[in-house]
Amino acid sequence: MRYRDLAERLEALGCEELRSAKGSHRVWRNSANGSIATVPDWGGKDLAPGTVRAILRELGISRQEFGPIK
Repeated sequence: MRYRDLAERLEALGCEELRSAKGSHRVWRNSANGSIATVPDWGGKDLAPGTVRAILRELGISRQEFGPIK
């Protein structure tokens, strides 16, 4: 899953990008519960499924809510 796809799905779930972080990373916040996670933005490179799962865990989003990780 690329960053752009992840960002679209996070926004649909009510998350918002707060700011750019160090290097090629961005800070996201889940507005429902206030959880914050740093998400790598590697452009066209795919994020590993384990990385996406860890981001969802940090933001407090369930796998069922997010849907399949491709």
